[in-house]
Amino acid sequence: MPEAVAMLHITKTFPGVVANKDVNLVVQRGEIRAIVGENGAGKTTLMRILYGLERADSGTIRVKGQEVKIPNARVAIALGIGMVHQHFKLVPSYTLAQNIVLGVEPRRGPFVDHERALREVHELSARYGLTVNGEKKVSDASVGEQQRAEILKALYRGADILILDEPTSVLTDMETDELFIMLRRLAADGKTILFISHKLREVLEVSDNTTVMRGGRVVGTVKTAETSDRKLAEMMIGRETVEIPPREEPPQVGQPVLELEGVDVYDSRGIPAVREASLVIRSGEVVGIAGVEGNGQVELAEAITGLQPIACGRIRLEGREIQNRSTRQIRQAGVAHIPSDRNSTGVALEAQVWENLIAVDYHAPPYSGMLVLAINRILSYAKDVVTRFGVQTPGLKSPTRNLSGGNVQRLVVARELGSNRARVVVAAQPTRGIDIAGTEAIRRMLLEYTGRGAGVLLISADLDEVLALSDRVMVMYRGRLADAGRVDETIRQRVGRLMTGAEP
Repeated sequence: MPEAVAMLHITKTFPGVVANKDVNLVVQRGEIRAIVGENGAGKTTLMRILYGLERADSGTIRVKGQEVKIPNARVAIALGIGMVHQHFKLVPSYTLAQNIVLGVEPRRGPFVDHERALREVHELSARYGLTVNGEKKVSDASVGEQQRAEILKALYRGADILILDEPTSVLTDMETDELFIMLRRLAADGKTILFISHKLREVLEVSDNTTVMRGGRVVGTVKTAETSDRKLAEMMIGRETVEIPPREEPPQVGQPVLELEGVDVYDSRGIPAVREASLVIRSGEVVGIAGVEGNGQVELAEAITGLQPIACGRIRLEGREIQNRSTRQIRQAGVAHIPSDRNSTGVALEAQVWENLIAVDYHAPPYSGMLVLAINRILSYAKDVVTRFGVQTPGLKSPTRNLSGGNVQRLVVARELGSNRARVVVAAQPTRGIDIAGTEAIRRMLLEYTGRGAGVLLISADLDEVLALSDRVMVMYRGRLADAGRVDETIRQRVGRLMTGAEP
């Protein structure tokens, strides 16, 4: 097949960081190329250069055999390059069709031809099997439908080269399967797919070839059919991976540390998000909650941690009722919270690293006294925690926004687990968007916490993660919790049925 894209000797630096160093990437027409690597490996920067969102310091780019300069996204689009970002760029109040044609709307005289726009979107959708209801508003569309609209938006503008950044991070298993069918259909039609992902099993399933990046460099490109997830992981991190063995039932599960009884929670619109939720977590136990996102998991976690009021029911921590207490009171009682949205709930991005690390404990001894912060003591503690939890940062006084997404997550985990005081850890999507080494580290930290007698409530859209770490599994569907039981050889089938609302 002819060459679709060639990026040759690409180097890109940011202040204090070499993001790409002499990178070479050549992709053929009709190929699905996976690009994998740790957080900070340089893969997203490389794709942003191809799409015109960043400029390389040096190097050459060829598109369809012609050397080109790509100073901005407009030029990239004109060259037939489209990008679907991890966080979609759709206007919520517009319909899907309006978003797809936005900026290049068909016209009838001075007016937008809405009928033609809908017809063209329908024809494009049918051609590639990317089913969307063009008349539906984005705010009413599922995540999978929004993603299909993003792909159609790129195709509508004539994209022959599609960049997808972590495209399955917000999809259900069924939506992921549907996406892969679409990608294969697009590749068969001659489109070139560049697929950034952390999920190696998915890479093995859908890609033709896989390029591995580490430390800003390409360390190798392999035929996907001739490799394995373990080999790819070792290329990514530069060492052999360490398998976390499946959880065995703790030898001594203690007394209940967290109990929910008949808890109801309403969302910001006043609509029931959690209905009659009841569960028990014992000392030394991990209870996992599986389920498609948007079924009340966020509201449940926030109700336990004091960020959401409950309408009725009881929440007890070691026998003491804590429902509708303030967040500070609940934290002081012994509840740690790793939130699902690290940027909006987990940290203050403009605050310095040390400020985020001490945000929970700044008001209490030994870090505060007589209304004055003990800065030297705080900085000493922050330095220790950053080292212990492997947070890579330019400095403790660096703004948190300067950290990569993976290191922001490590920062949140370090703050929540660093003091060793929590009796219950509410961990929502704790390894989302995290590389292999970071995922390995965070999972071990959670398991080590149970060894000290704490209980862990693990909420994750990654079913493999839930099954690997949990002693018992519950499923959340339309705001209700269903008990799938202890982890055994049939647990995956039981969970799968409960996730669709069926009986186990």
